[in-house]
Amino acid sequence: MAGNCDLCFNLYAGTVRDDMMEVTFRINCAGRVLDLSQGPVIMGILNTTPDSFYDGGMFQKKVCGVDLERALDHAVAMIRAGASIIDVGGESSRPGAAVISSAEEIERTAPLIAVLRERTDALISIDTYKAEVAERALLAGAHLVNDISGFTFDKRLPCICSKYKAAVILMHTVVKPDSMGWSTGVESGGEDIVASVSRFLRTSIARAEAHGIEGIILDPGFGFGKNIAENFRLLGQLSSLLTLGRPLLAGLSRKSFLGYALADPGHDIPPPSERLAATLAAETIALMHGASILRVHDVEEAVQCLRVWKVLSAEC
Repeated sequence: MAGNCDLCFNLYAGTVRDDMMEVTFRINCAGRVLDLSQGPVIMGILNTTPDSFYDGGMFQKKVCGVDLERALDHAVAMIRAGASIIDVGGESSRPGAAVISSAEEIERTAPLIAVLRERTDALISIDTYKAEVAERALLAGAHLVNDISGFTFDKRLPCICSKYKAAVILMHTVVKPDSMGWSTGVESGGEDIVASVSRFLRTSIARAEAHGIEGIILDPGFGFGKNIAENFRLLGQLSSLLTLGRPLLAGLSRKSFLGYALADPGHDIPPPSERLAATLAAETIALMHGASILRVHDVEEAVQCLRVWKVLSAEC
């Protein structure tokens, strides 16, 4: 255990060695550099969806479409609070969410990305698994593609990412959101979740590398097709995924499995609006186990969490 902790605290010298392989934590993002060698960073969530589990509808106009100015104001506020990356999403990935057309997803995201690129210096990520959506986002100015499927839902997506030299975030999931259930206490009965995620992500890395993609970030997919115990097991063993030799992103913000930890026996789990403290606790654990990026709704609070971690890591 001490060895794993030493690795987590020393990652940010700039490289991590995996057997004979040395990997830098400076990620090329379509001509921009995401420098993780100095420590973890914050990714702020900017959903333009009407149905996301926590912030759905926040940036929708009353009649139709996205309220660009309101969304931009929120992005600027997150950047000022300390976000290094803004992750723009136009289709909800909550369990049971309806699939929308690529055209509608593009309409919700590409204009906003263009305005963000024009008015801010933040790195911009497009949260999509669709090749058409990713291409329009990259043309509008995005730097990263955040694919919840790890290049499994749309086989054309790696070619698009390679064409525009975009960095990619490859997440583990085995089911599409529209057929996925909320995290439960039911055991899946499958193989160990950490081994399963590791094997899946190793395959995703190989698929990206086969298309010449070098900037790769990994996301274990908390809450996606995993039961409560599996999510917590994955969080507690997150450092084991460092052997894949790529930076890790942790998306824990207000997830339902955290709500289960808060609920008294026989009572309903608290809604997402009451899961901030649990989120910060989980994010601190993720940082201590090697996460390089925290994907969050609450940037100011996550930055404070990160500052505490940095003091701790400097003393250990």
